[in-house]
Order: sequence, then structure tokens, then C-alpha cells
Amino acid sequence: MFLFEKMPLNVAVMGIVVLLGLIFVNEITRRSKPLAIFTYLVLPILLTAFAWPKTSGPGTPMGYWFPWVKTYSALAGVLGFMALRYIKGLDKNKWMLAFPAFILSLNILEAVIRDFQCFSYNGIVDGIFINGGPWNIINGIAGILNIITISGWAGIIISKDKSKDMIWPDQLWFWIIAYDLWNFAYVYNCIPDHSFYSGLMLLLSCTIPAFFIKKGAWLQHRAQTLGLWTMFSLTFPYFAETSQFAVKSSHSVTALLAGYQEIVKLNQ
Repeated sequence: MFLFEKMPLNVAVMGIVVLLGLIFVNEITRRSKPLAIFTYLVLPILLTAFAWPKTSGPGTPMGYWFPWVKTYSALAGVLGFMALRYIKGLDKNKWMLAFPAFILSLNILEAVIRDFQCFSYNGIVDGIFINGGPWNIINGIAGILNIITISGWAGIIISKDKSKDMIWPDQLWFWIIAYDLWNFAYVYNCIPDHSFYSGLMLLLSCTIPAFFIKKGAWLQHRAQTLGLWTMFSLTFPYFAETSQFAVKSSHSVTALLAGYQEIVKLNQ
């Protein structure tokens, strides 16, 4: 395959299981405040105290800075959005309405920094094979453009139905697709052997609900599915790395260059 090595049927099925599992847990937690508090607050505290230092310490595939920072920033986003959704009157505070844009920008910036960092890497780094090159710089710039084009957060509202979802009407479909393409490129650049799950399946798990289940709530879907996946990854760090369900990148320079060459053409 162009992006990945040959994928057995059981691995493809596991990809669908991961996708549906993330969508399912996202759906039940967005509909239940007590379940959301347990999943995104109580459970991470317990895992931080008793599991993650052992499962994802130094020497493991998750033993470097980025997975830990990404986990807690994603959970910070989820908890901030829950505050907006459940604390009466907070959605009318203009400073609090800026929080979703801020945490989204921070999450993108984390990936931009990692992309720039990986530019100089070639080989096994932090237990992961990375083939750095100009694609990292170009994609990092694309991430910055994503941040610059975030808009309309003052128009965020809380839905009037039972689930009280955070709706961002001005976060339009073309920005979401642009984000997905940039984020998949980032994961493929910097965590290539995890990109089937941490890139493709994870992005689909928030984009599908945003387009077909609860429209306008993409950022809420994104934060919750990202938080769920990063928690799973810290708990089971070898799932995407060496388990029977691992999907290896093709490590093809042609694949890495594809997006880079298209961007260069657009700027000629």
C-alpha cells in the first residue's frame, strides 16, 4: 500500500473496532454528565497515580514528552468544555468563550513544535522510527495557518437539548477537513507507525459524528475522542507499536513527499 504496509483482515477489523469504540464512548459520555466526570476526570487521576508511570515511563513508545502533554491538554479541553456546558451562565462569559479557541490553538501548536523538532531526525528516536525532511517544515507552517484561521468563537452556544453540547456554528466543514488533512500529515510525519490508529481512525471518530450525528460539535467530539485515545495509548503503549494489530507505515519517501510537492506546486 502507498501509506501503509499490507494490512491483514484482522487488523482492518480492529481498525473498525477502534473507530466504532471511540464514537460509542464519545456518544455515551456526551449524553451523561456523571459518566463524563468519571471518564475524563476521575479515571485519568487514578491512571496517573497508579498506571501510567509504569506503563508509559522512559524506554516505552510513550516515554517522551509529546504523548503526556497531548493527553493532559486534550483532557483540559474536555473539562473546560464541560464547564462551559454544565456551569450555568459560564457560556455567557466572553473570556470563557475564548477558551475553546485557545485550547485548540495550543493543541495545534504542540504538534507544530513536534513537526519542527522531527525535521532533523532520521532513524529511531524515542523508540519510534522517524524520517525527517522538508515535509515537517511545510506541515508545521500549515499548522500555524490552521491556528490563524480559527474564528467565530464568540458565537459558541450550548445546545438546549438534554446533552447540552458545545456548538460552534462558525467552525465550518472546510476548516475541519483542512485540519484533518494537516493532522494526519503530522501523525504520519512524526509517529508514522501509529498513524493508522492515531491518525486515520482517530480523526474519523470525531469527523463522522460532527457531520452525521451532532453537527456543530466537532471540537467537543475531537477533544473527547482524542482524550480517550491518548489515555488508552498511555495505558497500552505497545498496542499500535508491536501488538498483532500494529499497522506499520510504508516509510515511503514518496508518501512523505506527496503533500510537500503539492504545496510547493500551489506556491509556484
